[in-house]
Amino acid sequence: MNNGPENELSGLGEAPDADELALRRLLQGAVQDLQPSDGALDHLRRAVPARRARKRQALVGVAAAALLMGTAVPAFVHVANSGSGDDARTANAGHGEQAQGGTGSETGEIGGDTGTDTPSAGGRGTAMDQGGATPSAGDEPGAGADDGASGGTANPSGTVAANTPVCDAGQLGVASAQAASPDSEGKVYGTFRIANVSGTDCAVNGGGSIGFQALGAADPAKISVVAHSAGDAATGLPDPSQEAGTLLLKPDTAYEVKFAWVPSDTCPTNNTSPDPTPSDGGSSGANSGTGSDTTETQLVTEDTPADGSIAVTHTAEPGAPAAETTIPNACSGTIYRTGVLSG
Repeated sequence: MNNGPENELSGLGEAPDADELALRRLLQGAVQDLQPSDGALDHLRRAVPARRARKRQALVGVAAAALLMGTAVPAFVHVANSGSGDDARTANAGHGEQAQGGTGSETGEIGGDTGTDTPSAGGRGTAMDQGGATPSAGDEPGAGADDGASGGTANPSGTVAANTPVCDAGQLGVASAQAASPDSEGKVYGTFRIANVSGTDCAVNGGGSIGFQALGAADPAKISVVAHSAGDAATGLPDPSQEAGTLLLKPDTAYEVKFAWVPSDTCPTNNTSPDPTPSDGGSSGANSGTGSDTTETQLVTEDTPADGSIAVTHTAEPGAPAAETTIPNACSGTIYRTGVLSG
């Protein structure tokens, strides 16, 4: 049979040389005794499908990874570029107070302030809002101030539950409204105490409003109401850091709002009617020969302070109840007020 390479190449018209034929015979003789091992065919039948399955799994994994990256990267970029939406809203620490203005007639007029240190010329204004500071366990009473009626105290450190209702007017009552005597500088400190007269807990979230009524010679254009701040003239009032933004008020407990009257001038004076009084020296002797004595008179006037006073009023945050206390000999000055304080 001519099955060898020589015959194949001969068919093509090419005859190998002797060295090439010898090399081919040598190689053929080296492998002609090689035989496949037992079970090689079965192994190949199992190995080939397994390899193909692994390749398919690898391709599926690569495709899944590419899909995941394609969806995750845009989402990450969106989150990185978006702004934070966690802007927390704090509870309003106080409520703007309104004070009424007037002209200061003899019968008394109602006055107020715009919430600055500059006295208003009357009319309605809004007093400065109270800051929401961290409440303390108790308030240091102002110099010369009266702490008011005794009773339970509010719970400034207690947590106000989200479902605790805000105190309404029917749940609150005036426990006391007092003003102390003037101190050595003429300053007058006072306290309003508002109590929970109901049987359920409620939350106080504002100090209400402080106003005034000018009586007699008091001039409402020279009276203002401002919020107490550290370092102002009302040194006897508690530090503003003791004011509570929101206060849990249990039954039979009270909170306080303190104030200080700081006069800027004394009341005007009134000139009394002149009174005739005899002269100490007098003159006596002959008068046109009549010999009668004559008595000279001297007109004396006296300045007395005009009668003026102010009635300081407080209205709780729900619009009621209202309390009032009067400061005598007060015609012009500033009323400094606090926010909600633990009673």
